[in-house]
Amino acid sequence: MNTMLGLALAAAALYGASDFFGGLLSRRTHYALVGLVGQAAAATGAVLAALAIGSAAPGGAAIVWGLVAGAGGSVGTLALYRGLSRGRMNVAGPLSAVGAAGVPVLVDIAFGQRLTVAALLGIGLAIPGIWLVSSESGRRDAGGVGEGLLAGLGFAVLFVCLDRAGDGAGLWPVAAGQVTAVAVLGAFALGGGRAVRGRTPWTAVWPGILGVSATILYFLAAREGTLAIAAVITSLYPAFTVALAALALRERTSLVHGAGLALCAVSVGAFVTG
Repeated sequence: MNTMLGLALAAAALYGASDFFGGLLSRRTHYALVGLVGQAAAATGAVLAALAIGSAAPGGAAIVWGLVAGAGGSVGTLALYRGLSRGRMNVAGPLSAVGAAGVPVLVDIAFGQRLTVAALLGIGLAIPGIWLVSSESGRRDAGGVGEGLLAGLGFAVLFVCLDRAGDGAGLWPVAAGQVTAVAVLGAFALGGGRAVRGRTPWTAVWPGILGVSATILYFLAAREGTLAIAAVITSLYPAFTVALAALALRERTSLVHGAGLALCAVSVGAFVTG
């Protein structure tokens, strides 16, 4: 359990950093270009990692799950970067995690997974905690809310499908998903025509590297434990995005956000004690 928690928390930290830096770049360059450059770096890193660790030839089912995971992740990335480019980072980023955390829990329960009391308590604290972290005072209009929800659904597909890929194919399901995401993002960028033109944001390779590192860590965490717990812990990534936004951009963290962060921290404690 502790190994799984450590891997999932590390994945959350890297996802949070990736979203922060990707969101910053998306304020200056079209989000599709940022996503495409980052995803190309992520795909390269995933293939190299899969080759480095070596494994038996992956089965067709594992690769298919990886391909679907990549499609979901690419939709999530596009939606999130669009939201981050239009609204505050403490709206789109945290809100995306609500769906990313909640849907895998429902899937796990639907497939008969039994969760301990401590795990249920941790999940019960984490999901409302994530919601509180995403809350904004005043009106909630086009500042990243819709994009955050769509991103959450896409990331939920990523989490569920990578879990279904199993542990007998090495990192090839991750690599297949990352390559698929390049194709999706590339098609979107090309289809956007003039709307996505601009200078190539080469610094976007860093959010991509952070993101694929997080995906690999989540994939390893899901092997060590249940889908629900690995996905919920990984979905705490908005706490890191919000912390970076507060430190670097001086975005204010309200009492509501603080309460959400506290719930997230207590939820981790519940998982540890369980």
